[in-house]
Amino acid sequence: MFNTVFIENNVQNNPHTSAILGKIKFKESKLIENYSDVWGRVKKPYLQKRDTLNLFIAEKKGDLVKLAPDAYGLGKENHYYYVHAYNCIYECQYCYLQGYFNTPDLVLFVNHDEIINEMEILISKDENTDAWFHAGEYSDSLALSHITGELGLYFELFKKYPKNKLELRTKSVNIKPLLALKPSENIYISFTLSSFEGAKAFDYKCPTITHRLNAIKQLVNHGYNIGIHLDPIIYHEGFENEYSELLSRLGEILGDEKLGYISIGVVRFTKDVHKEVLNNYPDSPMHRQDFIKSFDGKIRYNRTMRMWIMNTVKKLCLNQGFSEKKIYLCMEE
Repeated sequence: MFNTVFIENNVQNNPHTSAILGKIKFKESKLIENYSDVWGRVKKPYLQKRDTLNLFIAEKKGDLVKLAPDAYGLGKENHYYYVHAYNCIYECQYCYLQGYFNTPDLVLFVNHDEIINEMEILISKDENTDAWFHAGEYSDSLALSHITGELGLYFELFKKYPKNKLELRTKSVNIKPLLALKPSENIYISFTLSSFEGAKAFDYKCPTITHRLNAIKQLVNHGYNIGIHLDPIIYHEGFENEYSELLSRLGEILGDEKLGYISIGVVRFTKDVHKEVLNNYPDSPMHRQDFIKSFDGKIRYNRTMRMWIMNTVKKLCLNQGFSEKKIYLCMEE
């Protein structure tokens, strides 16, 4: 799977490091002092991940848990995200990671005890007694979980704090580690879903929507609460019918009682990401969209159009029987 595995000296004896090395294939390994001295120091084309990919096993330094921006999640509670990895094994045309880092090489952080300790410190503060903590901001939270093996540690943490909530964001169907764990009411497995046609067009090397829906069904049957991200929606003629079909299929396997929330958002880019998308996918139908520079500096549809798109999909969710109080517009409200 990997060409070279770079291992920081200070984590070479970490049990998570040993577990990872025992579960992957690679051509060679090298010890280094600090991953940031090598990873991303020379710009590497994003699409090079199709041919060669390196892995870095490291200690996350600096902010281990970060306050999320407004409208990042449901409700008015504080929302945080923790950083367990950089980059993703999947390839989506709209992915913001292609313009965020200088390299597609993966980094897996193994100092989970320190991340959990920082989360506990935040939870202990009065303003965070009901805060949310999210995984999957810079990497899929489940795709490599059978290799990294840390999910049980975070489950134990949130069983201690039932008023706080954990969200694992994913497009993966790698649910075997989850099925080996006992669900908790304050833990949500959230799936990003596109229309069937949209996923075929833009979600390269990702599990199909049918496979993702099947994973949701298995997790619901196992007792998990589920979050849904209908994001990013890319406009095209007939998108209403396509999302109606998707939500109909979703409604057959996910009732409102096991739904945590539905997030709805449109495709959007920073300037740097948009430049990379144009370079990496010059023939993408995304480039036929009417984008503008929005209020937050992001490139996306004008407000009238994006609100129409999102409210159209929201109405479809309501028609399917999902509660309005569980639906929010991502990065808008």
